[in-house]
Amino acid sequence: MFQMASHQLLFAALIAAFCPASASAFAAQSAGLAAAQIPPAPTTPQAPLLAAPQFDVAAIHLHIPEPHEHNSIWSSPFDGNFNAANVSLITLIHWAWEMPDTRILGAPGWAGTTMFNIEAKADPSLDAQLKPLTSDSGRQLKEKMVQSLLIDRFKLVMHNETRELPTYNLIVAKSGPKLGATQAQGTTVNHSRDHIEVQSSNSIGLLSEELSKEVGRDVIDKTGIAGRYDLKLKWTPDDSATSTANGSAADASGPSIFTALEEQLGLKLEPAKSPVRVLVIDHAEMPSEN
Repeated sequence: MFQMASHQLLFAALIAAFCPASASAFAAQSAGLAAAQIPPAPTTPQAPLLAAPQFDVAAIHLHIPEPHEHNSIWSSPFDGNFNAANVSLITLIHWAWEMPDTRILGAPGWAGTTMFNIEAKADPSLDAQLKPLTSDSGRQLKEKMVQSLLIDRFKLVMHNETRELPTYNLIVAKSGPKLGATQAQGTTVNHSRDHIEVQSSNSIGLLSEELSKEVGRDVIDKTGIAGRYDLKLKWTPDDSATSTANGSAADASGPSIFTALEEQLGLKLEPAKSPVRVLVIDHAEMPSEN
């Protein structure tokens, strides 16, 4: 191989000396031969991103309360089904637009208190199209499908604004973060009056959203920590917790949410005021049942 390359260089020098017009053509031909000898890098076929399809069938009914029930949304990024039980319109908007409840403004009173059950299905051919996608791409597609469903059935009209609001910054405490990594897949949210458990591809971001519901302000993730963690936080409910960010007024029977956050996860809430993107609801109607 080396000897052949040396002969080519010598021949190129002779051409340049005695026939300048042919030198550039020979150089181009030699470059082409060299490139042809290098095998192309292997490529991995990428599944094309899909335009958001529509659900073929979608039934929406008022939820009938039952003892010891939960609020649930079931949606795999790899199939065309979407099911929800005992959820409000606000919760559905939160899921479909990835907007924390504290940033959804202007909703009618029933949007947060009236609960619905939803069962929606797409054509089975969609399953085959979704399976090659990544989990994040599949979820984004499903979110757009649910957005279209809500706009159609609830007659939603909304717009985005930026407003400066009181917030909390979620930061790393002096003790350092106390996070347990996990290899589990999917997203888990378990939130009740005295504890939060979350797990997702961006666990700290999801924890911030759930904390917002407890402290009455938008919580902005300033930790700089990305990745999947199994985060468990348990505190003693205290009506005055939102005004005791330093944890000094914690209930005698246990820590406030602020103290628990620092002791259990090594994170801290810092009061702030920030420009925040919000979703303003201009119009919404109760859906017809079918």
